[in-house]
Amino acid sequence: MRSSDKVLLLVENNAYPFDVRVRREAQVLRDAGYKVTVISPRGKQQPWAEVVDGVMCYRFPAPPGGVGLLSYAFEFAYATLAMFVLSLWVGLRRGIDVIHAANPPDTLFVIGAFWKLFGKKYVFDHHDLAPETYLSRFKQPRENAVSRTLRLLERCSFAVADIVIATNESYKQVAMQRGGKRADQVFVVRNGPPRAFQALKPDPALAARAPHLAGYIGTMGPQDGVDYWLRAIHQMVHTLGRTDFLAVIIGSGDAAPSLHALAKTLQIEPYVWFTGRIPDFEAKSYLSTVEVCIHPDPSSPLNDRSTMNKMMEYMALGKPTVAFDLTETRFSGQGAALYTTPNDELEFARNVLRLFDDADERSRLSQLGLQRFASALAWEYSEPVLLRAYSEGLGLLPAAAQAPQAVGAAKQD
Repeated sequence: MRSSDKVLLLVENNAYPFDVRVRREAQVLRDAGYKVTVISPRGKQQPWAEVVDGVMCYRFPAPPGGVGLLSYAFEFAYATLAMFVLSLWVGLRRGIDVIHAANPPDTLFVIGAFWKLFGKKYVFDHHDLAPETYLSRFKQPRENAVSRTLRLLERCSFAVADIVIATNESYKQVAMQRGGKRADQVFVVRNGPPRAFQALKPDPALAARAPHLAGYIGTMGPQDGVDYWLRAIHQMVHTLGRTDFLAVIIGSGDAAPSLHALAKTLQIEPYVWFTGRIPDFEAKSYLSTVEVCIHPDPSSPLNDRSTMNKMMEYMALGKPTVAFDLTETRFSGQGAALYTTPNDELEFARNVLRLFDDADERSRLSQLGLQRFASALAWEYSEPVLLRAYSEGLGLLPAAAQAPQAVGAAKQD
């Protein structure tokens, strides 16, 4: 491999190395011999520049938070400008051969287009469907000027990209149908955790809190379905008469205050524990303790096509799951979950109670989930696809020592 193969990764919605997907991608490229630099927002008390496990990271001041359209527009414009300025610094100081940009936002193609003027490659790492995210998050019933603008930005991102990294087959179809990319220009790199992501010993203090435990982990935004789970809990308590359980809800987000208020309104506070954001080890310990895991993402323009990380984490931990029956959710989970009619909260509640009361069914789903994860969804299956995207899609070959392993692993995917 040429010594000039230098990759600049751009990530806006999380500080590096806390964005798990970008961190894993950076490490795979680093191990293959690429010289990797990352630009990201700065987290609290992080240095402005540092080397993290062999990856150089430059950071810019994170924009102020907000929830309205204007605040998002300001955030994305500011972040794009900040990343562009830092990319000039990286280009002068370290050199650039590839700009690898993760969305959101879908405005980073501007940086890619600039560097393509100098013969550089641009990779669009498609994490989120921006138009569908807007329609789902703001509960818009139909297309409008904002969603059409987002579709335009998405088309620009696809048009500038030499290759597209998609998180699942639904996103690949979007790249081909809406973005006009050929099949050989789109590579599916899934988000599953590594094989080392395994269950811990149960937490005895948590296990003692109730006869039955259900666990959720993830973001708590308007589109993530935690409100559906709370209403299902209301059905469990006030319609089906069950009070022998505790719902452990791990995570936070801009919908958290309204969800706390909803739990109070629904009169289910004794049966819900909002942990907030907690350390990874503690979160994994809690999930290792619960009997059933919860995947409440409702049917929406975004969720119908998206793969949620929590589903694969539940499977890696050997936890049976209750989920709404969405296309990519079923593809990931297959036999590891009880699937519920989309957005039917009473049926969701009945399925949770069914698993509480049936240890044999829990065990069966657990084993199917572990097998599915180990045979197809672990991050190790995505690593060779990422390297193939660079070698076949961009013509940048990884180090010779990595090539046989990459080809062999790719055949298993």
